[in-house]
Amino acid sequence: MTIRRQYSLPNCTLILEGLSDEMTSESQDGQPLSIVINAECKFVGIDRKLHGGRVFVENLVKATSAYAQECLSGIRHPQEIQETSDRVHLEKIPGTTLHRISWHPPEEANEEPIELDLNTVQLFDLVEAVDRFVADTRTLPDLTLKLQPVSRRYRQPDEPLAQRAVPATMGMVSLAVAALAFLLIPIPEVRKPEETRPQASPIQTAPTTQPSPPAASPPPNPTPSP
Repeated sequence: MTIRRQYSLPNCTLILEGLSDEMTSESQDGQPLSIVINAECKFVGIDRKLHGGRVFVENLVKATSAYAQECLSGIRHPQEIQETSDRVHLEKIPGTTLHRISWHPPEEANEEPIELDLNTVQLFDLVEAVDRFVADTRTLPDLTLKLQPVSRRYRQPDEPLAQRAVPATMGMVSLAVAALAFLLIPIPEVRKPEETRPQASPIQTAPTTQPSPPAASPPPNPTPSP
């Protein structure tokens, strides 16, 4: 009985069909898919699809993982050179926001290579579908993805010391110019506040009163002579 595993995302669907090398009485969902008969990868809005066997699945996983690491880190991550058939390659289309996935079928298939241009949403769904497939222990349990750090030769060259010193130098020059302009500004004269003196209240002079002349004493009475 053929076992079918489907990993569906809104914009990408990965389907694997195969057999199990273990004869058990478990249901189809419980049996591991160990032998791949056919695998398909299709995208919403694109008529053509990628398909192949076990080698195609392995190459799709490797290429997708390497390209996703490159997009997330911003460092060129070399994809493994695939000498066998069913080669899969992902690359950025220069000058656009699209990503091109290329598939080269085996020579005996008598098929033309396929190139599909994916937008960012379709690429993210492809990465998610591959992640779900690799994390599913019921599908190809012997398939493992080995992640390795990027070699130093692919690391972006360090910025020369002269270029790294330019921002700091420009900052110092700007600071010096600002300090010089500050020195050229005349220092404003500081004046002490004038002390407020209390105003003298006008002295009110009392009107001078003229002394009244003394009252004339009455003339003495003449004493009668005897």
